[in-house]
Amino acid sequence: MPILEYLAEPLGYEFMVRALAATVAAALVCAVLSCWLVLTGWSLIGDAVSHAVLPGVVLSYILGVPFAIGAVVFGFLAVGLIGGIKHTSKVKEDASTGIVFTTLFALGLVLISVTPSQVDLNHIIFGNLLGVSTADLVQVLILSAVCLGVLLYKRRDLTLYAFDPGHAQTIGISPRVLGAVLLGTLALTCVVALQAVGVVLVVAMLIIPGATAHLLTDRFDRMLLVAATSSVGFSLLGVYLSYYLDTSMGGTVVLCQGAWFTAVYLLTLGRRRAGRTGSRRPGGLRRTGGPRRG
Repeated sequence: MPILEYLAEPLGYEFMVRALAATVAAALVCAVLSCWLVLTGWSLIGDAVSHAVLPGVVLSYILGVPFAIGAVVFGFLAVGLIGGIKHTSKVKEDASTGIVFTTLFALGLVLISVTPSQVDLNHIIFGNLLGVSTADLVQVLILSAVCLGVLLYKRRDLTLYAFDPGHAQTIGISPRVLGAVLLGTLALTCVVALQAVGVVLVVAMLIIPGATAHLLTDRFDRMLLVAATSSVGFSLLGVYLSYYLDTSMGGTVVLCQGAWFTAVYLLTLGRRRAGRTGSRRPGGLRRTGGPRRG
């Protein structure tokens, strides 16, 4: 079968078209946000928020309101609880983060187990790309556009906040406001990615693209471009592989991104070792002057 037929066959099904569109939207917004999460050292916060939104999503289903509302509320609740425990006790931030997100995630699991539903709420945990409806896709596209718009509009301030929050405060930019902006977009992005890979694998899409791009370049503008293009490309590869191999779509998407990170890591590691070896060789030393005369 020619390559074009392989690419075109899934497009003959409406559910696959919706799955591909949701994947592109989720991969793009997650990749852009991941660059700031990696630079600010908020990887664990991203993990916490992505898991903590689960009870909010379930409660939104119970109340019949959009998932985004419950997810944002519980996302900010998780951040507030983490900060509150850190500042009012001897518990450090990493420990308070682990306590809060595991407790809220467990609450979500309990709510799922006792909530009567005609749909399988476990899809919230593991994702359900093939079950994305037109309404779900519209929500994903709108939230993705909002998140990308905010991130790109505030990109200079957020970049300064990531590299030097002290300087940002000196020139009149509030680090707390920028932190709240980043957390708000994180909560909304988790809702977007829930449709693709579920709560469990959201953190992979939030961390892997930025971490991979950071290995390839030190310039932030290039980092954004590399993260976005590679995330979208390998996510689409995961969708197609899942279609033809009949595997879990969300899991395959994350595996493709993980494989890309592994390849980049090994490449940069090999270059680093080769550079160190070359610098130790006598032939690699550069003469800085002529022979000294006695």
